[in-house]
Amino acid sequence: MNNSQPYSYVFMIAIILLVFWLRSRRSANPRPVKRNGYGMFIPVVLLLVAFCGTLASLSHTPGQPFHLPAVWEIVCACLIGVVLGSVMLYHTGYEKREDGLVYSRPNKNFKYVLLAVIVIRIGLAQYFKNLDYVEFTFLTMLMAYVYVCIWRIGSFVKFRQTLAR
Repeated sequence: MNNSQPYSYVFMIAIILLVFWLRSRRSANPRPVKRNGYGMFIPVVLLLVAFCGTLASLSHTPGQPFHLPAVWEIVCACLIGVVLGSVMLYHTGYEKREDGLVYSRPNKNFKYVLLAVIVIRIGLAQYFKNLDYVEFTFLTMLMAYVYVCIWRIGSFVKFRQTLAR
């Protein structure tokens, strides 16, 4: 097992707990979507910056030469990202209320979808443990970025359609 693997599990658990805590606060006190929905793009931009920084550090890791994975591995990571993003997008909805503002519709399945994403990620880590650490990190980041882009851009489109009604 890689030395950084236990830390990645602790990090994932912390993120899961943070998401559940934030969602419980938000569902107790619903707030309308603000800034015409453009705030939905913040995770896309932040992930791009974080991933670029991570890739820069990976390319300078001693003893771990950086090279791009095979094209079929990149395509598979993108396809998995599209599937996961599409599932999250399907479970994301918005509603226009009497006050004329748009609110995100609570989704009882969100926690199950999030847990499924994490289980799939852990399962893939076990399945691809023979891959180089740098290569696996790149593929995981690519999958996550595609997933978040599909989900957030699609959510923005759904929000704008609801706003136009």
